[in-house]
Amino acid sequence: MRQEKKMSKRQAFREQRRKQEKRKHAITIGVIVMGAMLVALALIYPNLKPVGAITSAESNSRPMADANAMGNPNAPIKIEEFSDYQCPYCARFYEETEWQITNSYVADGTVYFVYRSFGNFIGPESKAAAEAAYCAGDQNKYWEYHDTLFANQTGENVGAYSDRRLVAFAEALSLDMDAFNSCFDSGKYADRVEQDYLDGSAAGVTGTPAFVLTYTVDGEEKQRSIYGAYPFSEFQTQIEGALAEMGVQ
Repeated sequence: MRQEKKMSKRQAFREQRRKQEKRKHAITIGVIVMGAMLVALALIYPNLKPVGAITSAESNSRPMADANAMGNPNAPIKIEEFSDYQCPYCARFYEETEWQITNSYVADGTVYFVYRSFGNFIGPESKAAAEAAYCAGDQNKYWEYHDTLFANQTGENVGAYSDRRLVAFAEALSLDMDAFNSCFDSGKYADRVEQDYLDGSAAGVTGTPAFVLTYTVDGEEKQRSIYGAYPFSEFQTQIEGALAEMGVQ
């Protein structure tokens, strides 16, 4: 009788421990599943939330626009901008200075201006936006798309340039959506965006916006660099300095 009671207590203890282990196992699985769901939600939420309002950009004239460049390709000075569509200082340059350079030096054939992305300097959406802009360039709307990107900059690193919003920008510009989606979905310009980044790094660019002025003096190629969203006066000083070196009045 005593032996039976001992066995009963042992079995009850084992059964209690088995239930506790089962409960712990269930809790562990629940935590893992919940964590996986939260991670998945974080990844897909930008493409689930409403696209939101699209801000139209002001119309800006770009002389001799050709894809991501404007001006005379044979101009004595070439300026390459290395930028990031999510960078607030790049937006400041776009809003305050770019048009002054365009009107003063690009329009008269002095400067050939080229916009190049700096990869995913701020985040993956920077790279996606740059690729989308090149796709718009296939339809001769590079600069219009470029302006729309800056007009819709929000200061948030996730969501402002989600794939759905990038498509919505193209729709707002009345692009051929079959052609745009084919270009964007295929990653047609992924290598080009990566090359922009590599070329910027090779030129000493470590942040955005950065500008490389290239010109030739007595057969020797020279460069000047401007790092930051400086006002037009700084660009004027550097451009006029380069012209003086070349003996161009």
